[in-house]
Amino acid sequence: MTRKKKPREEVSAGGIVFRRDGERTFFLLIRDPYRNWGFPKGHLEDGEEPDAAAVREVAEETGIEGVEVRSAVETIDWTFRFRGRKIHKTCHFFLMETTQRRTAPQAKEGITACRWATYEQATKMIAYDNARAVLEQAQAILEGRELDAPEDVAETDGAVDVVPPAQRAS
Repeated sequence: MTRKKKPREEVSAGGIVFRRDGERTFFLLIRDPYRNWGFPKGHLEDGEEPDAAAVREVAEETGIEGVEVRSAVETIDWTFRFRGRKIHKTCHFFLMETTQRRTAPQAKEGITACRWATYEQATKMIAYDNARAVLEQAQAILEGRELDAPEDVAETDGAVDVVPPAQRAS
């Protein structure tokens, strides 16, 4: 009988960075090494709290420093395979505000571009469904409204399936 290896657990944190320009709000997106748009994020260092890791990762990947953490947004998780190994990843996202416009995408971090986008633009650009859901939650926080209960994400080997709230196991 073969034993299934437990997935390796990874914990990351990231920032949903926004800035205001008059009445307009812009969100900071990064283009990752796979040429997909998403949010700056990365692994927690030993003993580091998720919000501190998120601030550090934003600075490292985008050059934006001095952000103010406004609130926790959402914690998401998913399972994927990397080099044949199953990995279960948890990522804590925080809503952060900045007045800084200029970005510096960090090639050494694998970031190929940074872009400020409106909510509407960002929802179209973001490559990952779970990141789009985090953006929706961040927008709701900024507007002072609550979303309906979010859909749970069920994982299979490398595939991510959305489970509507009515079908969730209690």
